[in-house]
Amino acid sequence: MKWAEISIQTSHEATEAVANVFHDLGASGVVIEDPELINSYRRSGTWDYCDIPEETETEVVTIKAYLPVDELLDDKLRVFEESVNRLHEHNLDKGRGCINCREVQEEDWASSWKEYFHPVRISEHIVIKPSWEDYVPLTDDIVIELDPGMAFGTGTHHTTSMCIRCLEESIKPGNIVFDVGTGSGILAVAAAKLGAAHVQAVDLDPVAVRVARENVVINQVAATVEVAHGDLLTGVQGKADVIVANIIADIIIKMLPDVRTRLADDGLFIASGIISERLSDVTAALIDNGFAVDKVIEEGGWVAIVAGSDSR
Repeated sequence: MKWAEISIQTSHEATEAVANVFHDLGASGVVIEDPELINSYRRSGTWDYCDIPEETETEVVTIKAYLPVDELLDDKLRVFEESVNRLHEHNLDKGRGCINCREVQEEDWASSWKEYFHPVRISEHIVIKPSWEDYVPLTDDIVIELDPGMAFGTGTHHTTSMCIRCLEESIKPGNIVFDVGTGSGILAVAAAKLGAAHVQAVDLDPVAVRVARENVVINQVAATVEVAHGDLLTGVQGKADVIVANIIADIIIKMLPDVRTRLADDGLFIASGIISERLSDVTAALIDNGFAVDKVIEEGGWVAIVAGSDSR
C-alpha cells in the first residue's frame, strides 16, 4: 500500500494543535522529531550508544503523519495547509510552517526509524528495549520489549515516559487498568508488568490494535492484557482502578464525563499528551467533572496529570 508522508516544520507551542489537525484528517498517529528531546537523551547517558549528532536548531519541531494515497488526499492536504495558516487565530506561532509531502511504501515507513531507537531507562525500574537489540537487565529491572511498527510509541517521548512513571507509582497488585489510545501497547504492557490483574487496551486504529497485540505476546502478558478496537472508552467494559490516556488535551477534555463513570470510586486517572499551555484548560475541565488533581508533572514543555474523584 502507498502512503503519503506529510511533514511540517513548526514550533513547540504549535505541536499539539498540529497533531490535532492530523488526527482530524484521519492520521492514526504522529511522529514528533523534537531536537530538544533528542539532545536531552544524548546527554543523559540513557542510550548505551548513539551516533546521532547534537541538534543545534532546537526551536524547530518536525511533525510527520501518514495518510493513504487515495482520491481524498488532495482535499486533506488543502485542509491541513488552511488549518496551519489559521493557527495565529489561536495565538499560536506556526513557526516555519514548511509543509512537505512525499510518497512512501508501507515497508519503508515501518522500518526507517529503527536506527533511532535504542534501550532506554524510563523510570526507576522500567527499561524499554527494542525487540532487535540486546540488553542485560539489572536485578530489579522490568524490561519491556517493544516493536512499535507503524503504531508509534517507543516510550522515549516525554508524554509516554511520564505516563510510565505515574503508572509505576500508582498501580497496586490486582488493579484493573484501561489504556485508552494504546498505540504500540507500551502502557498496557507496563501496567501488566507492574502487577495489574487485567488491562483493557483500546485504539481506533486497526494497525495500532494489531501491533499492540503483537507486543503483548512478545512480552508474555497476553493472559493479562486484552487489546480491542474502539473509540476511546466505548471499547471497554466495566470500571477500572486506573485509567491512562496519552492523547492530546482536547480529546482528554472530551472524554472526561465517560472517565468519571468508568473509574472506580477510589480510582486514578492519568492523562498525558498535554502541552504546558493547555494545563489550565485540562485542570479546569477535570474540576468541572468532579475530579481533584493529585499530581502534575511537567517535562520538556509537556504535562502529565494524575487525578481522582473529589469525593474520596
